[in-house]
Amino acid sequence: MTSVFMAKLLAARAGRPAAQTPAAMAPRLAPLGGLAARCLWLLGVALLMDASARPANHSSARERAGHREEEEILPPDHLTGVKLEMDGHLNKDFHQEVFLGKDTGGFEEDAEPRRSRRKLMVIFSKVDLNTDRRISAKEMQRWIMEKTAEHFQQAVAESKMHFSAVDPDGDGRVSWDEYRVKFLASKGHDEREIADKIKNKWDLNIDEETQEVLENLKDRWYQADSPPPDLLLTEKEFLSFLHPEHSRGMLQFMAKEIIRDLDQDGDKRLSLPEFISLPAGTVENQQGQDIDDGWVRDRRREFEELIDADHDGIVTMAELEDYMDPMNEFSALNEAKQMIAVADENQNHYLEPEEVLKYSEFFTGSKLVDYARSVHEEF
Repeated sequence: MTSVFMAKLLAARAGRPAAQTPAAMAPRLAPLGGLAARCLWLLGVALLMDASARPANHSSARERAGHREEEEILPPDHLTGVKLEMDGHLNKDFHQEVFLGKDTGGFEEDAEPRRSRRKLMVIFSKVDLNTDRRISAKEMQRWIMEKTAEHFQQAVAESKMHFSAVDPDGDGRVSWDEYRVKFLASKGHDEREIADKIKNKWDLNIDEETQEVLENLKDRWYQADSPPPDLLLTEKEFLSFLHPEHSRGMLQFMAKEIIRDLDQDGDKRLSLPEFISLPAGTVENQQGQDIDDGWVRDRRREFEELIDADHDGIVTMAELEDYMDPMNEFSALNEAKQMIAVADENQNHYLEPEEVLKYSEFFTGSKLVDYARSVHEEF
């Protein structure tokens, strides 16, 4: 959903008239003459240089405010600390999210290597609860649960702030109509006009794409509305609407939607071929083939090692729910074992400092060089 909105926003920006260059402005200022004209010309140059010097991914305060307003009322496409995305794709950042938690700073590509290694070893010492300089599956499981709880707390705090933004009368409940008004206002519609149209049951006169997004959001709204349904969401229900990982009922809804999208024979279960089937599109070159091969390999491993709990070759709705539940301790233990296995070069079922540094890209998203020599420095 968000990508569609961003595409439209970028298209709208692309349609703006281009700013005039200083050279084009100069002839217009020529008749003014003298010092005043030169000052005005220099001022124009300075303003244009300031505008052009702003990086493409930096927006003005007004644009950032618009983005924040839209983000406040739209459920995120990406759920931090959850194994599957809303569209059924694997969360490629999951291991970094549950290993680093909110402490992601210091592992950027341009970060000073020694400082990054030292920070990684500080995290290692925190995971290593019994201080034996190696991490067991139980220690990693405890750490994953702790970092997941951090993400939960952050989501609760953000949802509380966002709830107040869509609850204009402050009665502690948000109606579907109140939400629709705020959502459409964030898309550029006049808030008062939309409110009047909804109140009088008039045609909203919105495009087909926006109407489809609204229908999907309404399905999700119904699911978040605890029985008896009244289409009024409390603060807790609104949290489930934005972050379905906080509610068992919403996790069931997510699992149901993913199975519906991937299930090819209509049996409401997933076989391995269904789960690893390639996304729409054709392979045009070797690079595309490599990407597709990686897609199949990663999904096969996830299906066989983690999702299919009873290893019968079929994933049921219950198995998918358990797999996606961030607070499922059994899933966290399986994840801990898999994370250790990735870097466990000496096959002793523990993680040691040298192994964590060597496989730093897996744990932090950043490859740290000179791992073997530097491990002694960091300790």
